[in-house]
Amino acid sequence: MSFGLITSCKKNNSADESPSQTTESNTLQTPTTNRAELTKDSIFLYAKQTYFWNIGMPSYDDFNPRKYSSNEQVLAALKALPSTGGKDKYSFIDDGTVAGELGGVSGDYGFSVNYDGANILRVKYVYATSPAAVAGLKRGDIITKVNGRTTLRTSQSDIDNINDGVFGSNASVSLTITKADQTVQNLVINRGAYNINPILFSNTYTVGAKKIGYVVFNSFTTNSVPLLDAAFSKFATDGITELVVDLRYNGGGSVATSEAFTNLIAPSTQNGKIMYTTYWTKTMQDKKATILQNQKFYQTTSDGVKRLYSMFDYDYQPIAAAGNQEFFKKRGSLNGISRVYFLVTSGTASASELLINNLKPVMDVKLIGRKTYGKPVGFFSLRIDKNDLYIPQFQTKNQADFGDYFDGMTVDKDIADDLTRDFGDASESLLAQALNYSATGSFTSFIKEKTLSSTSGASRALIDHTNEQLDHEFKGMVETRKMKLK
Repeated sequence: MSFGLITSCKKNNSADESPSQTTESNTLQTPTTNRAELTKDSIFLYAKQTYFWNIGMPSYDDFNPRKYSSNEQVLAALKALPSTGGKDKYSFIDDGTVAGELGGVSGDYGFSVNYDGANILRVKYVYATSPAAVAGLKRGDIITKVNGRTTLRTSQSDIDNINDGVFGSNASVSLTITKADQTVQNLVINRGAYNINPILFSNTYTVGAKKIGYVVFNSFTTNSVPLLDAAFSKFATDGITELVVDLRYNGGGSVATSEAFTNLIAPSTQNGKIMYTTYWTKTMQDKKATILQNQKFYQTTSDGVKRLYSMFDYDYQPIAAAGNQEFFKKRGSLNGISRVYFLVTSGTASASELLINNLKPVMDVKLIGRKTYGKPVGFFSLRIDKNDLYIPQFQTKNQADFGDYFDGMTVDKDIADDLTRDFGDASESLLAQALNYSATGSFTSFIKEKTLSSTSGASRALIDHTNEQLDHEFKGMVETRKMKLK
């Protein structure tokens, strides 16, 4: 089953589904048929029993979710609780879009943008078959206008205009772009549905006597494992001994896909050994998260009978018998990779970091780029009325029992993203560092890019801050495995 598609917990007056029917003693939580108030109640009550930082949370009466004017304000108040230690930059409420994208289907324009080191707005990637791809947009294209307004970034309103135009909910966006050959084009791109292929590029390079595989993987969708299998089959045929995995814009996704990817890379000598352990909220481990009885789904049993279950029926203990300890099991025919390089940025998160963390104890791993986002926690969706609530419910730790990278993973070579060159260009800064290390055993001595740009007058730190405002990639580690029922 996919946890993003569980049966909705309808908010109405029925005794078995109203959030008011909990074991907690409340005085302010008076019966109501107001759906907005019931949703606010539910956000708090689900957090009370399943939130990763639920120890020390206030009572319903002290928190009083109905005093907030929106669901988002309730969630913001939860994230600001002292019990989180300021670590929750992950929780959000969604309308179902994330569940669709996790399954490999999107309905946006199919591209994203960032400012380069010269403070010029460029296309950072385009999904094949998306409306942007059909319109001819390519990585590295310069965008000079969005909906008729300049992208010179003279004020915050310029950034707001880009966010509204490129990442908003409008039916179309108009762009003025400059191509690599300096031709100028005016484009109108209409929003539309398309299938996501998260492998944006793959290739094999010859470095001396070695073959180096390179794959750009942009999202851990649930439908992408066959695509990874095919790419790695080609790498096996090519005889690669080292691998470059480009995760610079990958905010995560399916845990099951991350596991499959890990097993494609890891050596077969690790078979049967622990890959990682999932530690759920203690309330869930102790079988006290009774509110999960409202999250229902159908599953066919081994004898072919379709039965109704709830999320409460799963075993959340951090042991193999409960399905919460994963073991290496070699996938595919590619074996003997001696080193893997990960190209990363501050947008590399969650399931991407899980992949990296899984491999660090078992093989030579190098990180190139910028420190990662820092998300060692994950979740499954909680359906509340017409919303999907995502709040962290578990943390993963690798074979060495390490998983505390809330501040991000530090890199072996600190260098900024290079938007001026396409994926696969051997002179692109991050890929070039990996290929150079493979050839010489060391990185080049480029100085960190934190000085003023000679062309724009904008510091690298300021450009990075701007790009953080333009980062709308989903960041999540969504539990999509088939867990074991109690």
